[in-house]
Amino acid sequence: MEIVLQADQKAFLWLNGWVGQFPWLDGVMRLLVSDYLIPVVLALILLGLWFGFPATVERWRAHYGVMSGLMGIGLSNQAVELFNQFIFRPRPFVDLEVALLFYKPTDSSFPANPAALAFAIAVSVWLWSRTVGAVCLLLAVLYSVSRVYAGVSYPLDVLGGAVIGTVTALLASLVLRKWDPLPTFVLRIAKAFYLA
Repeated sequence: MEIVLQADQKAFLWLNGWVGQFPWLDGVMRLLVSDYLIPVVLALILLGLWFGFPATVERWRAHYGVMSGLMGIGLSNQAVELFNQFIFRPRPFVDLEVALLFYKPTDSSFPANPAALAFAIAVSVWLWSRTVGAVCLLLAVLYSVSRVYAGVSYPLDVLGGAVIGTVTALLASLVLRKWDPLPTFVLRIAKAFYLA
């Protein structure tokens, strides 16, 4: 395990070592790592999927993708909370000299909750809409890499978050498929009140 943690630390130091080399890249990473840009874009994508399609089969698929994403967010939050009950990993800036581009979070570094949430949304959407899902996956990867670059997470932390997000998205999709009459019923009620 020590070898893995050393490799993780080396990968972190290499990526974080680029801070200050290219000011334009630092500016881009500051935008990407923020608590607002990518989470808001992902939320707007979900909103667009919910309301953006005409009443066709594609719209139903988009609705299932959104419901799966929301369920994935809930499940991944619970999974991260569960991990945090047993595992606390200090943030990189606690133990190392880092170039910090972001505020100092106080929660456990592993698993990275932002990566878990981004991947829960991205994989959920991808399962129902490949094109939009690919865009969401790109955003999730950029968000995760920016967390390491900015000095707030180790690579294994965001990888752990990505795995949790992916697994919870797959689980949410499976649950929606298995409980199919219930999601369809909810969608019909939402349509009756012009909410879908």
